[in-house]
Amino acid sequence: MDFVTDWLTHNFGIQVETQEKFLTSFIAITILLIIRKIILNIVTKKIDDVKIQYKWRKSSLHVLTVIAFLALIKIWFQGFGSLATFFGLLSAGIAIALKDPIVNLVGWAFIMIRKPFEVGDRIEIDNVAGDVIDVRIFQFTIMEIGNWVDADQSTGRMVHVPNGKVFTDVQANFSTGFNYIWNELVVLVTFESDWKKAKEILTKIINHNAENLTSEVQKKIKETSRKYMIFYSVLTPTVYTSVKDSGVMLTMRYLCDVRKRRSTAQQIWEDVLNEFAKHDDISFAYPTTRYYNNLTEGKPRTKPRG
Repeated sequence: MDFVTDWLTHNFGIQVETQEKFLTSFIAITILLIIRKIILNIVTKKIDDVKIQYKWRKSSLHVLTVIAFLALIKIWFQGFGSLATFFGLLSAGIAIALKDPIVNLVGWAFIMIRKPFEVGDRIEIDNVAGDVIDVRIFQFTIMEIGNWVDADQSTGRMVHVPNGKVFTDVQANFSTGFNYIWNELVVLVTFESDWKKAKEILTKIINHNAENLTSEVQKKIKETSRKYMIFYSVLTPTVYTSVKDSGVMLTMRYLCDVRKRRSTAQQIWEDVLNEFAKHDDISFAYPTTRYYNNLTEGKPRTKPRG
């Protein structure tokens, strides 16, 4: 043993006192691990409930970690008479061990003061969307929407999110400022359809369904612009035209209440189906296979000469 001590001192400059502290620390940690192992073996044999076994594993780990920390403080800093040094190191250890709860506590304070969202707001954070139904010291709860459910309907699940997520994840608030979002519905008609007539029909439909929103939204935007730099030059519904492989695409864009996206879309789609059914020169496009004969169907100047 003396040979090892002398070798470590000569080659690495580790003093005998420091070597003793390393050895004592190793023995102390080993004894604590053995004690925990014995306790867990007894619990496993006596208790069959998996949940209780899990709680014993977690609790014993936390308790022994604190004991090990205090033991190491006693071993390595027994020569220091300063009480401030001890408590400073103790505070640092606690801060490291309880990092996540402390971050969540600070996150709660941020939510309460800065108010990125409030109870009742519809938000999306960490790919989870829903309505905030509770905010507590360490976590907030969301009533989830979407996921496997179409549109923005509730799934029935409550998702608990740590408050610290507000510092690390991007948040989207659907309710901040004014409770309206832009929604788009795409209608694809065949190239043979009278797409201009179809566009007029769609324009009338979305104007009818959104006619009462414009004045209310403008009022909300004026109120919100006092706090955020929000402005829209056009609030009225519109229909955009573009061309796809299988037909002419008409995109209806309109403002709707954040919680009524599905209901307004349903009403608009029912109106579209009813109106298109009245016109023989408008047909929905869908993937089909077609053979085109330019000699009989093509425009005069596009037909081959000869």
